Amino acid sequence: MKKFITLFIFLFTLFLNAQTEDEPIKLETSVTKISETEYDIIFSATLYKGWYLYSQYNPENASLPLEITILENESGYKLVGKADEKDTFKKYSDIWELEEIVFKDKAIITQRIQLTNKKITQIKLNFFGQVCETACINIDENFTLSLAGNLIEETVSIDEKSKKLTQQLQLDLKNTALLKNGSDSNSESSDGLFSIFILGFVGGFLALLTPCVFPMIPLTVSFFTKQSKNKKKGIFNAILYGFFIVIIYILLSLPFHFLDNLDPEILNTISTNVWLNIFFFVVLVVFAFSFFGFFEITLPSSWGNKMDDASSVGGIIGIFFMALTLAIVSFSCTGPILGSLLAGSLTSDGGATQLTAGMTGFGLALALPFALFALFPNWLNSLPKSGGWLNTTKVVLGFLELALAFKFLSNADLVAHWDLLKREVFIGIWIVIFSGLALYLFAKIKFPHDSPIKKLSFSRISFGILVVSFVIYMAPGVLKNPTWNLGLLSGFPPPQFYSIYEQESECPLGLDCYKDFEEGLAKAKEVNKPILLDFTGWACVNCRKMEENVWSELDIYQTLKNDYILISLYVDDNEKELPEAQQFDFLKANGKIKKIKTYGNKWATFQYVNFNNTSQPYYVLLSPDLEILNKAQQYTDRDTYYAWLKEGLQNFEEKN
Repeated sequence: MKKFITLFIFLFTLFLNAQTEDEPIKLETSVTKISETEYDIIFSATLYKGWYLYSQYNPENASLPLEITILENESGYKLVGKADEKDTFKKYSDIWELEEIVFKDKAIITQRIQLTNKKITQIKLNFFGQVCETACINIDENFTLSLAGNLIEETVSIDEKSKKLTQQLQLDLKNTALLKNGSDSNSESSDGLFSIFILGFVGGFLALLTPCVFPMIPLTVSFFTKQSKNKKKGIFNAILYGFFIVIIYILLSLPFHFLDNLDPEILNTISTNVWLNIFFFVVLVVFAFSFFGFFEITLPSSWGNKMDDASSVGGIIGIFFMALTLAIVSFSCTGPILGSLLAGSLTSDGGATQLTAGMTGFGLALALPFALFALFPNWLNSLPKSGGWLNTTKVVLGFLELALAFKFLSNADLVAHWDLLKREVFIGIWIVIFSGLALYLFAKIKFPHDSPIKKLSFSRISFGILVVSFVIYMAPGVLKNPTWNLGLLSGFPPPQFYSIYEQESECPLGLDCYKDFEEGLAKAKEVNKPILLDFTGWACVNCRKMEENVWSELDIYQTLKNDYILISLYVDDNEKELPEAQQFDFLKANGKIKKIKTYGNKWATFQYVNFNNTSQPYYVLLSPDLEILNKAQQYTDRDTYYAWLKEGLQNFEEKN
């Protein structure tokens, strides 16, 4: 588990370092003359509350230590030993299981330098360090300092080529008031959050039916109702216990909102990165085999012991730590489900907000039984007894984890264009997985912790038949011309044009589309048709749902084919580099430079610069002279989308 946490922090650090617009540390410098040949360079750092900067003396096999170095190709001076540090603290790390040396709130770091060439008038140093809260960010800054005591500001600039290509990226849009009014997606966004809440609730309910949680319900409820002579107080404590469970799971999601605020594109970058998707794939496979019973994943036992000791304090604080103890000791069963929820939320458009909604649903499902059974203690008698069925639930969840894992491998394959997990191959793997689940339910295969089965229960047979039906439903998906459209799976398998069979085009549903804005715009001007600008992504689930369930409707399909010029821009196409002549530096509003090297870089920046939006799918209707025809649209239902397309056509005809 420690190795997985280490790998996750490492990968997360890479992306935060590359993508953040702002950093939780502010550095200032000053120079003090000591002698004719020696100077002190003083770095004064101010840290956001809750963030830590790690000392240059931080132990090995822990967070990255601070390092001050001279820039390459610089000469005429040298560092005199390591920098002097003030106001460091020792902080125990549960992850690394050792004490780390950190700065918090502020840091004063003094590096002495010695001149070997007295004619030197300025020096150039690199300041490298790691700051962490829940996630970690690398600080890697170069400083040019005058020995007279001034920081020499090096003007950030871009060359003429970059200026020209930046100007081309910024459209001269007309009728932009429609964009300021926003899209009609607010209700759909709320519906999406509610759906994630329900999925989280279902996940929490499934976690209840596992060996780590289910036996705790009667024990905990009995404890609260019998420990107090006052029955009302016992009920109140049980309800408070449930409330704290919900709060704990909500708190777990809050750090991800900070990442969302650092950079509007960061969660999209995380969700579409090849190596993070592979990491999620490996983690979910490990979780699946843990549910199968081959090994158990647990948090350090010391965490549970500490929380258990704290729960003996009594009162409200004690109840809170009892709830926290439950969250920790049940991790071997709840962790894989929470891991799926985390991975699924980070790889969706809602990001941190969806994660909070899912965590709230998960916590509520776990908490409800404790409150309800405290209010109605007689219901405890109706609970089924613990037994082999709890392990069966875990194994079934293991098969579901395994199926979900291949979704993340598919994301990596799509973004990297490896052509390994084509649509039919993906569906074939799911057929094998769910066939395995059916064999397990019919007791044809067993796992380590399964109890002997003398007779199959009605519920097990029924669920087995349901799984077999699902396998039969998927079977046509491996054929060139499926008997039916796998609408229930929209968004999970790769798009229909990503196939082992030859397709009419590499566009959704065989439509004609352009994957370059300038080419599509030129065509729209030539034929005088409006543009449907489609910001999409290879790993975008809702994009696939829209294409396969909404665009496939005959009237919408005909409208897209006959009345619009479709321009599909893939914002996550970050493995495919632009031709060298089209690569450039984009100067952000905050003075930092973003390298535009891939098609994904270009179209993600294009979307944010022109439409102030980073989610997908995101649809804009434009005339050939770049006039916005109506409000932008996002993930929605068939009738709303069709009416939106028709409104755009009507507005275009009126303007003509």
